[in-house]
Amino acid sequence: MRQAGRYLPEYQEIKSRHTFVEMCTQPEVAVEVSLQPLKRFGFDAAIVFYDILYILESMGAPLEFQPNGPVFHRPVSTAKEIRALNDPDLFDETPGKGTGAILASLRELRRVVPADTAVLGFAGAPFTLAAYLVEGSFGRSGERIRRLLHQDPAAVHLLLERLADVTADYLSAQLDAGASAVQLFDTWAGLLGPEEFREFSLPYLKTVFTRLAERDALTVLYINGSAHLLDDLIATGARVLSLDWRQSMASARKRFGPDLGLQGNLDPATLFAPPDEVRRRTLALLESMRGDSAFVFNLGHGIHRETPVEAVAALVETVQGFS
Repeated sequence: MRQAGRYLPEYQEIKSRHTFVEMCTQPEVAVEVSLQPLKRFGFDAAIVFYDILYILESMGAPLEFQPNGPVFHRPVSTAKEIRALNDPDLFDETPGKGTGAILASLRELRRVVPADTAVLGFAGAPFTLAAYLVEGSFGRSGERIRRLLHQDPAAVHLLLERLADVTADYLSAQLDAGASAVQLFDTWAGLLGPEEFREFSLPYLKTVFTRLAERDALTVLYINGSAHLLDDLIATGARVLSLDWRQSMASARKRFGPDLGLQGNLDPATLFAPPDEVRRRTLALLESMRGDSAFVFNLGHGIHRETPVEAVAALVETVQGFS
């Protein structure tokens, strides 16, 4: 649930020499960062280092990564502003911008990573991308996008339609570049009630996953704070659902049946417990899913940057030693 080992000292060493933008857009640096957790812990997959918002910059939305988070200096809120967005050149490998860097990074990762290790790509889901673009930043906790859903729903749908088409093309290009699977992060869809989710997120998730199903792609969906949306998630078309820690994984399995892939869902805050407690809680989750061949152990959200490395080691040893 984190595309880089930002809790690792080797990550901090690279960060001392490169800006975040350089780390994302210089493939040789992005690949080095992507490989760090794999080299240290022997994970089953390498996750390409990038940021979900570059696709919006490639559509003509000026983006700046500030210390407190990403900022779009020209938020959109009208149909005119939405129509003014560009069709992105997904293969633009101009240094420092564009989406071509993630494709170059994926190609190199697939070349250097062992054949039995997955390489994972990802993108922001249409609603989450729209939320960032309307908010400008997330200091307002989603107030603008939630208000716009009711003030001008037609404009929001126009934006979501554009973003769904672009995202499907973007993830397809990642698969062509070597990704074994691709994940959509609908980080902000948890802000929505069930009715709003069904109108403003679900149809556009279905658009993306339907397009990717045409090429039999392995697809994953994560929505933070999705416990109230579980009945709708099966309709998205994702082949694997990543769940946060606010719900029981065993209960989710009963709800969804045996065939849907499930991923998660240890609370990342657990990793601040002593190693023996990390092992206990990890083992409890594994035991609750014992014999489930469609379960992938993971955290229920991104790992915190201050996480002790020895806690990650305890988790990994427990999972890899589970019989």
